Amino acid sequence: TCFMKERVTGHRVSASLGCSPTSAEVASYLDKHDKLRHLREKFLVPRIADLPPSDLSLVDGTKDCIYLVGNSLGLQPKMARKYLDEELEKWAKMGVHGHEKGLRPWAWAENTIENLMANIVGAKTEEVALMNGLTVNLHLLLLSFYKPTATRHKILLEDKAFPSDHVSKDNTICFLSGQGEETLRTEDILEVIEKEGDSIAVVMFSGVQYYTGQLFNMAAITEAGHRKGCYVGFDCAHAAGNVELRLHDWGVDFACWCSYKYLNSGAGGIAGAFVHEKHKDTIKPALLGWWGHDLNTRFQAKSELLSGVSGFRLSNQPILLICPLQASLEVFHMTSMQAIRRKSLLLTGYLEYLIQHYYSEDPNQPHKPHVRIITPLDPEQRGCQLSLCFSVPIRKIFEEIQKRGVTCDMREPSVLRITPVPLYNSFSDVHRFIETLGLALAAAKTLSALS
Repeated sequence: TCFMKERVTGHRVSASLGCSPTSAEVASYLDKHDKLRHLREKFLVPRIADLPPSDLSLVDGTKDCIYLVGNSLGLQPKMARKYLDEELEKWAKMGVHGHEKGLRPWAWAENTIENLMANIVGAKTEEVALMNGLTVNLHLLLLSFYKPTATRHKILLEDKAFPSDHVSKDNTICFLSGQGEETLRTEDILEVIEKEGDSIAVVMFSGVQYYTGQLFNMAAITEAGHRKGCYVGFDCAHAAGNVELRLHDWGVDFACWCSYKYLNSGAGGIAGAFVHEKHKDTIKPALLGWWGHDLNTRFQAKSELLSGVSGFRLSNQPILLICPLQASLEVFHMTSMQAIRRKSLLLTGYLEYLIQHYYSEDPNQPHKPHVRIITPLDPEQRGCQLSLCFSVPIRKIFEEIQKRGVTCDMREPSVLRITPVPLYNSFSDVHRFIETLGLALAAAKTLSALS
């Protein structure tokens, strides 16, 4: 596992430095030798003093916060403001002429960055569209791919899918239970597809499960679904920009994702959609909009519908949402998803190592709070995120950790989602988090004793 690799790396580094494997010196060494460390400078990291929950009597407010919530909202790329200002200035100076002039003409601005997005999700440029929000795109795609018949009418979902995945269809859904386990086993998923496949119209999974952080075997699920005659689609909200995707090569029929998590486009940023090129002449959008028609005939009475996913566009895309996404995608273009993934494996493995070292259950200290990692320990079955399940209620811990400059995500009653993102998080961020967690646990315990 990556935990074992990180332990070996940590011990080797610590031996050369003459310190403990858990020392901050190890984190500093790993940061110094991180080939992607310069990318952090492309983002704005909030200062602790600027975070509303911070208690400046407990922590130095001038330091960068420990931002470990990129699974919810990515950091702002530094170039986002410049690009937004350029478009606001263009609007002010030339008005309607901005549709066809400037660095990103509004009439086709999204087309100029779709190749960058396609690279991130492993698709051809013509298989990707930037449009709408995730839930809207999920509706649009299912309207075209879900065609129930008397015998084939089920949608196969994980039973803990994000709410928007559940509410997209009222028709029969075949849920897949984890049978008391936090995560799903690939063999169980494939068994259900093999057993129920003749009645399943669409297999609709997430690429990475939002709660547990489990990365599903999308290639195997796609192959199994196709073997039974099902369409296979994925909600890649927590996968795009997080893990390596090969949507085209895997033969995935359709996919959609938001861009404000690992893709750093800002809250409510413009979303992405994918339809495999094999469907470009056969699968048509159920809802038509003028932006899904050829630019040259868009204003004519008989306009020509674009083939593939481009035909699913409804309205012109907001230029002010294109700008921050462009700023982020350009940072991705400075490296590769392979390099990002390599760092991610080491960074999350380092977090796993420190959690296991300090917070594993200890039979000799039965009253000591301990942490169980519910995310798969196999690095091939997870992305950046580790979901930490605490043996004690976490609201007080969460409050105390936020006071000390950590930004993370809580899911009551007992889970914190901790997500070191390789584009802008460092090994020192992870080490600082572990130290701060210890202080928060001690403070929460003291408060509980006093109450």
